[in-house]
Amino acid sequence: MSAALFSLAALATGLAVLALLVAERREERAGVALAKPLASAGFLCAAWAAGATESAYGRAVLLGLVLCFLGDVLLISQRRAGFLAGLVSFLLGHLAFAVACLQRGVVLPASVFSGFVLVPTAILVWRWLGPHVESGMRIPVLAYIAVITVMVALAIGSVGFRTSVTLALGALAFFLSDLSVARDRFVAPGFVNRAWGLPLYYASVLLLAASTASASTG
Repeated sequence: MSAALFSLAALATGLAVLALLVAERREERAGVALAKPLASAGFLCAAWAAGATESAYGRAVLLGLVLCFLGDVLLISQRRAGFLAGLVSFLLGHLAFAVACLQRGVVLPASVFSGFVLVPTAILVWRWLGPHVESGMRIPVLAYIAVITVMVALAIGSVGFRTSVTLALGALAFFLSDLSVARDRFVAPGFVNRAWGLPLYYASVLLLAASTASASTG
């Protein structure tokens, strides 16, 4: 891992996120279209600097991050088709993260135990969100909730396999950040959702990128 390059990429991501928040607050779509890909490119650079290409686990995480980058670009569009395409891209990204967890190693009882907390939480999220989701989006949204819930459970179960808690924290932060996206899209649109959701999201993917460093040395 190149700590200096990782820090530089993380700093670049943070600065781009600040620019993104300013553009979102001012409703400047051109600014969003510029700042968001830059912020997302930053976490890809961070993963590369962490040594993601040097292990099977890291490469799976990197694939997931590439799919997140694609999802970020697709979500720049405010059209329904763009949102759906972005949702699918992120869903595939979470599948890649789940595969990464399995490659790194999972303590099954830990994942099952965490599922006893995560599954009821996911059900509560759907009960909150479901009445606001139009019929054509219900199945994709349900599928997304199911996949990210499984991914988080596997990430928690992988703690102890040289990934420390970084992977689990990244997965949990991702799950929480998605609540802001869901609220903004389906329940109560507004800048307040992006004000806390975007920083949390970018923190989560930087944590996922950082988790590949321990794998590259194992």
